[in-house]
Amino acid sequence: MFRRRGDRYVATFAVDEVRVLRKVASEVVGLLTDGFDHGDPVVGRLFPEAYPDDADDTAEFRLYTEGDLKTAKIDQAGAILAALPDGDGGGEVRLDAEAAEAWLRALNDARLAMGVRLEIKDGTDLGEELDDAVAADPASSRVFQLSVYAYLGYLQESLLNALID
Repeated sequence: MFRRRGDRYVATFAVDEVRVLRKVASEVVGLLTDGFDHGDPVVGRLFPEAYPDDADDTAEFRLYTEGDLKTAKIDQAGAILAALPDGDGGGEVRLDAEAAEAWLRALNDARLAMGVRLEIKDGTDLGEELDDAVAADPASSRVFQLSVYAYLGYLQESLLNALID
């Protein structure tokens, strides 16, 4: 998918891929703005407690770091939105090194969020999980969500490989 072309990282996206990436990035922004709630397990995964055994120290740490971290995560998701082709079509995405790194971090945040919602654990076999979901109901939202999760992982790996080439 992504390949290095000079000092840029380039990929061509189909219409449906652009729609999925736009939706995923927008949902991350929404989660970090309107939907920001420390009681949400996804927020807990994206903003883990610095001092799990000390609520006061955790609160103080959040006071000084959370705003900047949240802004950075929103900006990173915004980097995806800014680079995607305009309109309802597909097209080419060209990233410089800074944008590529922002994409990597944003894709990681999106995968972490989806992983929590989908109850993906370290030992989860994604292929098996997808096969089970298809067997249960091939038209389910879980099948679609697991497919998006897998696609984001593929995209992240592709971009990372282009960066290290």
